[in-house]
Amino acid sequence: MPVQVKICGINRPDALAAAVAGGARYVGLVFYERSPRHVAPELAAELARQVPTGVRVVGLFVDPDELMLERVLGSVPLDLIQLHGEETPERVAEVRAAYGIEVMKAVKVAEAADLDRAAAYDGACDRLLFDAKAPKGVAALPGGNGLSFDWTLLAGRTWARPWMLSGGLNAGNLADAVRATGATAVDVSSGVEDRPGHKDPALVAGFLACAAAL
Repeated sequence: MPVQVKICGINRPDALAAAVAGGARYVGLVFYERSPRHVAPELAAELARQVPTGVRVVGLFVDPDELMLERVLGSVPLDLIQLHGEETPERVAEVRAAYGIEVMKAVKVAEAADLDRAAAYDGACDRLLFDAKAPKGVAALPGGNGLSFDWTLLAGRTWARPWMLSGGLNAGNLADAVRATGATAVDVSSGVEDRPGHKDPALVAGFLACAAAL
C-alpha cells in the first residue's frame, strides 16, 4: 500500500499546487495564530476551493472554542478536523458529534507511556496522529517544530483507529521512519520548508516523490 502524505501548514497557492501535483492525499490548513503557518479563514476558504476531489482538506486547531470552530467551519469546507492541543477524549467526542466531520487527535510522544494515552481516544476520534513532544523546558509550538521522537516506540503497536506519523520528517529520513514504525500515512510540515512557515514547492515535490517510491 502506498504511503499517504499530508502536507500541513499550507498557506500559499504555489505550495498547494505542488502538494496536489505530487500526489498528497491530505493538505493541512493551520488555524492557530501563534504558528508561522497560520492562515486566516478567508484565505483558507480560497485555498480549499482550489483542492480537487480526492484530496482531503484538514483544519488544524489547538484547543479551539466553539466560536473559533464555527467561524472557520462556516466558511472553509473541511473534510477533517485535527485537534492538536490538550483536548480531552470528552472534548474530542464533543467536537466530533457537534460538527459531523471526521476528527483526528494528535498525541504527543516522548516515551512509551505517552502512547498508552492514545487508547483513551479510540472511541472519541476517527484517526490518531503521533507527533513529538517537546522536551521539558523547551519553548515550542504544539506542532511543526521539526522534532522527532523514538520511532521504535511505535513498532508492533496497534490501535483501533487509523493513524499518521508526524514529527521531524523530511525526504532524507522518511524511508527510515516508515520502516521503523510501519506507518501507512505521514504528516510533514517544517520538513518541506526553506524557512518557518514558507513551504518550498521543490521540497514538497521531493518529499512526495520519496513517499511514492516506498
